[in-house]
Amino acid sequence: MKDDYDIKKLRKKKKGINSRTKGNAFERKIAGLFNDSLKTTEFSRSPGSGAFASTHSLPEHLKIYGDLITPENFKYCIECKKGYNKIQINNLLDYSSELWKFVKQCEKDSIASGREPLIIFQQDRQPILAILQTDININNKIEINNYKIYLFNEVLNSLDYYSWFTTEVE
Repeated sequence: MKDDYDIKKLRKKKKGINSRTKGNAFERKIAGLFNDSLKTTEFSRSPGSGAFASTHSLPEHLKIYGDLITPENFKYCIECKKGYNKIQINNLLDYSSELWKFVKQCEKDSIASGREPLIIFQQDRQPILAILQTDININNKIEINNYKIYLFNEVLNSLDYYSWFTTEVE
């Protein structure tokens, strides 16, 4: 007896998520993680997701750099990237790769904002990574080209409240 069942019909393929939607959701998630960790509500997505400061002629006090609005004394300019599953470990050594383009983008915004660059990156179904220049007392890291790559949750759990800020916050 011939089996005429098509197994593909049993499992419907999930419709792909728009990359913009995925990025927006990731930015909200990271803002929420910072808010929870630092017991604040001051982190949120930037309007226009970071491009706002470079595409609008605004007075300096209204410019927003990076992907997240952060507290005034926050030390870092944050660039969030989600997806980019074609990036591989060898891209760490290829300075023209997409990964290093993210770093350059964050460096540009961090110079304009007077803050240190912090890239928060996650590929699908992988842990969230934090890429920054700050040396944190965490053994589990990769160091390359003046940057350190950590697991983001280890960074959140390792730094105390004041380590995230340039001056003491009341």
